Amino acid sequence: MTTTLDWYGCTTFRLRTAGLTIFLDAYIDRVPDAAGSGRSAADISECDWILVGHSHFDHLFGAEVIAATTGARVVASYETVRVLEALGVPSERMICVAGGETVDLGNGVRATAYPSIHSCVWADDSSAETDQACLGDLGLSHQEQQARFAEMMADLMGSMASAAVEHVMTSLSAHSPRGDGGALLFHIETPDGSVLFQDTSGHWSGVVDLLRPDVAIVAAAGRANIDGEPIQGSLAEFVADHVRRLQPRQVVLGHHDDWLPGFSSPADVGAIRAALGVAAPGAELLELGYVDGTELFDPTVTA
Repeated sequence: MTTTLDWYGCTTFRLRTAGLTIFLDAYIDRVPDAAGSGRSAADISECDWILVGHSHFDHLFGAEVIAATTGARVVASYETVRVLEALGVPSERMICVAGGETVDLGNGVRATAYPSIHSCVWADDSSAETDQACLGDLGLSHQEQQARFAEMMADLMGSMASAAVEHVMTSLSAHSPRGDGGALLFHIETPDGSVLFQDTSGHWSGVVDLLRPDVAIVAAAGRANIDGEPIQGSLAEFVADHVRRLQPRQVVLGHHDDWLPGFSSPADVGAIRAALGVAAPGAELLELGYVDGTELFDPTVTA
């Protein structure tokens, strides 16, 4: 049996295992000058399940199209399910989770949801390099964070190209979530091994310290969030420590490409690789191309 992983850009992946096709997030459509696979959600003709990490458009946009085309079932937060139901996805084809639920996907594959936490989007790090330490921004109230985020978004929307602004506005008009809807991570057990999927740079340390996936798909973007506060360090340090806690054999990055020029900041994979070499030298970093059918789980290594 072979398990493969295809990256569609940002944090959207297709996991094929045990005869199932599972999409991890569903954001595939891009503006013309953005990095990505060159495909759209409408091109997807085969999908059994969609697992959505949180409700922001760059993770959720496209799930309703894939579900309508393929009949796929969705596992996601209550807020994501609310949004998708408003877009016509039948409620009986969706499973709401908040963390702690294990969903049987069939064929010996099970996905357990755990509570996660979103990166600190309100802490401006747009000019920070991947290995540059970011300090401060501690102890802010939710209201202060939201005010900062609104100001930053207004500045960004005023500086982005018109095609990018139109893309964002189209996405937001179709998907109107309340915040991130409650971020989740998924630990997916397959007959070949286990995969962790996390689509934003944040964690509750008490959660990730308990998990031991064979493969960890981790986000590498923005100001990382550790137990509710922004990291006092660099993105590369966060990813490396995150992987050190999880102890996987293989690591896959997500959210590290230039998925929306003018808004996104591509990560320096070299800096992350160097940090991993110090903090988690036993983990192999797999650098996926777009939709290249990467095989997971080294068959020469036994548990």
